[in-house]
Amino acid sequence: MLYRKLGSSDLEVSVLGFGCWPVGNDWTEANDKSSVETIREAIELGVNFFDVAPVYGFGHAEKVLGEAINGKRDQIYIASKCGLRWDDSKRITRNLSRKSILEEIDLTLGRLDIDYLDLYQLHWPDPNTPLEETISTLNELKEKGKIRNIGLSNYNVFLIKEARKYGEIVSDQVLYNMIDRNSDHYHDLPLNYRTETEILPYAAENELGVIPYSPLCQGLLTDSFEIERLNNGDVRTANPELRGEKLQHNLKKAAEVRKIAKKLGKPMVQLVLNWLAAKKGISTIIAGPTNVEEVRENVRAFDWELDPEIRTEIDNILEE
Repeated sequence: MLYRKLGSSDLEVSVLGFGCWPVGNDWTEANDKSSVETIREAIELGVNFFDVAPVYGFGHAEKVLGEAINGKRDQIYIASKCGLRWDDSKRITRNLSRKSILEEIDLTLGRLDIDYLDLYQLHWPDPNTPLEETISTLNELKEKGKIRNIGLSNYNVFLIKEARKYGEIVSDQVLYNMIDRNSDHYHDLPLNYRTETEILPYAAENELGVIPYSPLCQGLLTDSFEIERLNNGDVRTANPELRGEKLQHNLKKAAEVRKIAKKLGKPMVQLVLNWLAAKKGISTIIAGPTNVEEVRENVRAFDWELDPEIRTEIDNILEE
């Protein structure tokens, strides 16, 4: 496994991280037993960065991750998030006020059954709360020892710079994969940033760790993508890239990339992860495996390296 420094922090994180959205059982066939087994196998294989959020399964993912890491806390780094609150009807609102964050951190630590987070991230910008209030609150949590580092998620360069006026920001978690290189929406949520043209260049020059989420474009960039599943109420149809004309266009791109993987004798997942890891500024890639076999395959993506010529060939396909 390869390890890289996460931005300006002292965390040496595995290039392959573990994204815990599937652990919440929101949209995959994962179950708690397989999730626990997969997380523990990932740790054995050298994965040391686990990313979760309260809203994944409405608290469920944090509880399952907490169970899986019992007795292994000193081997790993745990990142969670704040800022998305829900009511009894599971309606989600953004809230990064001081009062809300102080409630959220204790709920998160309780569900995970740990004393501190290695990274606490603002899940989405909250236009109703001044960034100074939000970052100042996280600074308080650092002083109390409840968090070690502050990160952002879905923040553009302008907001990153503003946040850095009030505290040390070590990372930004953003949508990025072969399809979503500079996407303007994710699950019908507007993205006020462009990852490849804005975030990556800024991060490379300013010691900011970039954490790409949805590296496989929710399964599109795999050998096992089944378009039929999207026609049966799959939550992924909320992704603009996985419906209508965009889906048809992206299926063609994926097919061309798949041919390259076949030519190399590698699973497409490994090719995709290898391509991502080569991008300057990226610290750790949070793929979300749902079983032991998948995490083993993902880890093997870093046993080899893409030739520059192949990367150029892929980039040409993606530009078409």
